[in-house]
Amino acid sequence: MSTRERLRTLLETSRFQQVITAIIVINAATLGLETSATAVERYGTALTVIDHLALYIFVAELAVKLYAQGWRFFRNPWNLFDAAIVAVSLLPTAGGLSVLRALRILRALRLISVVPSLRRVVTALLTAMPGMSSIVLLLGLVLYVAAVMGTKLYHTTAPEYFGDLPTSLFTLFQMMTGDAWSDITREVMVEHPEAWVFFVVFMLVCTFVVLNLFIAVVVSAMEEEHTEESVQATTELGRTVLAELAALRAEVRELRDQVPATRGSDPGTAANGRPGDNGAGSNGARNNGTGSNGAGGNGAGNNGAEGNGVRKPATRKVAGRRR
Repeated sequence: MSTRERLRTLLETSRFQQVITAIIVINAATLGLETSATAVERYGTALTVIDHLALYIFVAELAVKLYAQGWRFFRNPWNLFDAAIVAVSLLPTAGGLSVLRALRILRALRLISVVPSLRRVVTALLTAMPGMSSIVLLLGLVLYVAAVMGTKLYHTTAPEYFGDLPTSLFTLFQMMTGDAWSDITREVMVEHPEAWVFFVVFMLVCTFVVLNLFIAVVVSAMEEEHTEESVQATTELGRTVLAELAALRAEVRELRDQVPATRGSDPGTAANGRPGDNGAGSNGARNNGTGSNGAGGNGAGNNGAEGNGVRKPATRKVAGRRR
């Protein structure tokens, strides 16, 4: 196994992923502690050392991945995501770029690429983007129509909420999120008692229809992602089983090929008829005709008819001569 293959295997082990996850969590905790003046005053040096050490580990990890995977490193979007986050952390934070220090917390987002469950959720969200774009367009159209109507109907009654089109858009967006929508409605209803019809219909359409469509699209995308992963796992399992079956068949063929060769080289085969043969020997059969070599007939296999039939007469003849 080459060095690259060993490194690739190491990077894919669960133990390595757990170590990287622990480092990300510790680094995120230290960056959170840096927001406390008391913690910085007491443990400022230790927090800085931990932060730099975590950054060096992340850089080393990316370097090892780049060496082990080669050009395939750039084909994985999660690798590019990790590289972008680490690159932001490597930017200088002195002078006018000191605001970039706040971007170091983006390293906590690396948990998305490390934890498989988070990775599946983000993948499902990205997969649902085409379907969500249509819903966003529908929601924007509903908001625009309602904002124009609200501005024309209530700009004199509640100018702080419906004074112009941008203000009405913001007010309706606030109401769509459920923030103080009843207070705004009651304030308008003081002069327009029938205004509840407009606001209730708007809330029903936006909150209970359009926003639920977002949830439906995301859930559908997550189900499709789960189905694809199940199919891939089943396919990989089937490939593994087929590979093992092919290996077993190859071993059986090798054993079958070796059996005839072993029989042909056995000292007691039918080819030479030597003693200890398990079948009738050809030389023993010839000796049976003369009756002079009973031992050759005895060289036949277990309970062989030719061998036993020849040996008995030969023994009687010898016994008769002796008598």
